Amino acid sequence: MSEEFIGGKNPVLEALRAGREINKIWIGEGSQKGQMQQVIQLAKEANVLVQFVPKKKIDQLMDGQHQGVVASIAAYEYAEMDDVFALAEKKGEDPFILILDELEDPHNLGSIMRTADAVGVHGIIIPKRRAVGLTATVAKASTGAIEHVPVVRVTNLSRTLDELKDKGLWIAGTDTKGSEDYRRFDGTMPVGLIIGSEGKGMSRILRDKCDFLIHLPMSGHVTSLNASVAASILMYEIYRRRHPLEG
Repeated sequence: MSEEFIGGKNPVLEALRAGREINKIWIGEGSQKGQMQQVIQLAKEANVLVQFVPKKKIDQLMDGQHQGVVASIAAYEYAEMDDVFALAEKKGEDPFILILDELEDPHNLGSIMRTADAVGVHGIIIPKRRAVGLTATVAKASTGAIEHVPVVRVTNLSRTLDELKDKGLWIAGTDTKGSEDYRRFDGTMPVGLIIGSEGKGMSRILRDKCDFLIHLPMSGHVTSLNASVAASILMYEIYRRRHPLEG
């Protein structure tokens, strides 16, 4: 596998905790305090080489986005669909899967992964073409969530939706026309939630395969939300339905 770099205390810590294959860690001179001690200790336990270098060296590796620490890792591996369903079964939960329709911004993907980990999403599906993959920028934006949320990369999203339906999932997509308020959507069922791309939204082909179409009501002047913001709201609504408050 090819080599990539990740920077930042949380991403590097989560990579160490997850047992990811790490070739080397660089730490800026004078940055060995606080949380960095955890990095040093975990690296020592994993027999990962740590080198203390001038911060200029780290800037060259990560263009300043590093918080004083950079790790050289093997490129991220994608999961298989069976891994996602196995995770849901292990947790004793109905599957909750995100389908990202040609999302292109790595910061949006990283942010979505961060929320997906927080609410217990079992996996994310992305297309191989015209979409961002698992890059170092995504890893940084996810603040370590990339180590915990399985991501499946598929050739054909439309065919994948058919396969998910055959496995008992109900497919929900966001659409402003002819859809119901997201607050009425019952996310307790096995569900696949489609999030459209930043510019075009959800494609017509995927829209036609949805069992439910939902929208976020807006009373202001803007007509749409950032993809990661909209995804977070919908994910937490499903979480709220699945984990109601007692009393």
